[in-house]
Amino acid sequence: MKLSTAFKYLLFVAFISALLVHFVTEHVKAGWRTASRESVGLAPDPEQTLDAIIQVYGARAYGWRGYFGIHTWIAVKPSLARTYTVYEVIGWYLRRGGSVVAIHQQAPDRRWFGSMPVLLAEKRGDGVDLLIDRIDKAAHSYPYAREYSVWPGPNSNTFTAWVSRAVPELALDLPPTAIGKDYLGDSLTSVAPSGSGWQWSMYGLLGVIVSEVEGFEVNLLGLSFGIASDPIALKLPIIGRIDFNTLNQLAVSLQE
Repeated sequence: MKLSTAFKYLLFVAFISALLVHFVTEHVKAGWRTASRESVGLAPDPEQTLDAIIQVYGARAYGWRGYFGIHTWIAVKPSLARTYTVYEVIGWYLRRGGSVVAIHQQAPDRRWFGSMPVLLAEKRGDGVDLLIDRIDKAAHSYPYAREYSVWPGPNSNTFTAWVSRAVPELALDLPPTAIGKDYLGDSLTSVAPSGSGWQWSMYGLLGVIVSEVEGFEVNLLGLSFGIASDPIALKLPIIGRIDFNTLNQLAVSLQE
């Protein structure tokens, strides 16, 4: 039996509501000192993997900020290396009077103070060592190393977008919950965070992105709305990316 259009809309609303309930119930952390930082098994074991690997992760930010946005980071493992190097921006490093850019060896797929990480992009194999060298150079040339602002940036997502622009081979589509990815400082135009297409942004508060990777996005006060075409997906603040293929698969399973 085919599902009616009304029922499909109802299913969509129910799906969105379930996501919102999930965020409200799952992203309020207890205490940061006791929050889990354990590896979740998304990264290949470096002891058993000879290939060079690049992975980009995102996880809901700690505390109330997790309602609105994610923290992102980049992990790399050169060929034959037995450890991962993680590149990220950590705001509280400013309290020490140093750079907010953290480059350290640790598990790439660890929880971010309790939040489950999601793999946003991955590259493996031939040519990846050269990309890793470019990631390292971009990280060391990050222009906001002694600045940090949760909103509208520069923050951890501003850093990931900076590196991604320098390495467009990653084809990284940062989700709309990566608040700060659109921060361009005093510049008004740039390539999109993926390193392709075009972006106009006014201090990360108002802007537009047109790109084959990101699709079309509009930024209002740091909140991104958009649509992607490959695959077709809706991009919303707070919720993130909704893949219509996933919804169609759910609808088909209900018909069986």
